[in-house]
Amino acid sequence: MKLILASASPRRAQILRDAGIPFEIARANVNERRRLGESARVMTRRLAQAKAQIIAKKLGKKPLQAIVIGADTTVEVKGELLGKPQSLAQARKMLRKLAGRTHRVVTSVAAIRLSDHAEVIVTETTRVRFAPLSAEDIAEYVATGEPLDKAGAYAVQGIGGRFIESIDGCYFNVVGLPLARLYRMLSGLGWRPALQRGRRKTARKPA
Repeated sequence: MKLILASASPRRAQILRDAGIPFEIARANVNERRRLGESARVMTRRLAQAKAQIIAKKLGKKPLQAIVIGADTTVEVKGELLGKPQSLAQARKMLRKLAGRTHRVVTSVAAIRLSDHAEVIVTETTRVRFAPLSAEDIAEYVATGEPLDKAGAYAVQGIGGRFIESIDGCYFNVVGLPLARLYRMLSGLGWRPALQRGRRKTARKPA
């Protein structure tokens, strides 16, 4: 059964590749703005579902044996949700809020099986402890450009990893896709990984 990732995130794609999970990409354009009063859980579930449903609707008329995967991630610190910074100044502001504190990374994943439109949605939460940061630390990190397209203005798998003191929960969730939860979801929907069969080498008889 084919897997279709409804995301242009290179980080989510890399998680799947590293796990040996074959997939195709179909980008879903969704307005990711938070609605008034939405919690991190409600917002990410709504957006993950919307991404998956947009692609499922596009492909719905084709008799595909496939599962569409949509995901959304946000960072929550002291009740405030931090998405992707829109400027260097905003990135610096976000990092000042995270410095020396524990925050939550919330990711929701929606999976839709196209053959019968069976749908599953899960939410994963990971607690991340940030080290204290000086103004110089923040300025130097922001200058690398890495924070600009990351929720919460940092990449745990990149340069930002040097500031992470501890992680309580799924590491891959912080990157953007809770791998173990996703694998269980896909298995429940009937997806199975392709078996890699190695060829047996036949020993040569001595002449």
